[in-house]
Amino acid sequence: MFNLLKTAMLMAAITALFMVIGSSIGGKQGMMLALLFAVGMNFFSYWFSDKMVLRMYNAQEVDAQSAPQFYRMVQDLAQRAQLPMPRVYVINEDARHGQL
Repeated sequence: MFNLLKTAMLMAAITALFMVIGSSIGGKQGMMLALLFAVGMNFFSYWFSDKMVLRMYNAQEVDAQSAPQFYRMVQDLAQRAQLPMPRVYVINEDARHGQL
């Protein structure tokens, strides 16, 4: 619930910033145009940002057949946390992360 509140506050702050900028540039009309733009941008970001990131990194969805150990590990963690099983993706990358 706290994450939802933080997301709503961030979107409201971005909308307010756009409206202030729109108002200073175009008065009342600029503010309304900025509001419409901000609402559209917030809607798109909230509903489609996950798909954009997955596509950007060419992530592949895995299941119990394609990556059994990894899938079981995520499944076990979800059960322990009493959460529904999420969709699991992997990103094939040559770079090593977390090594100095």
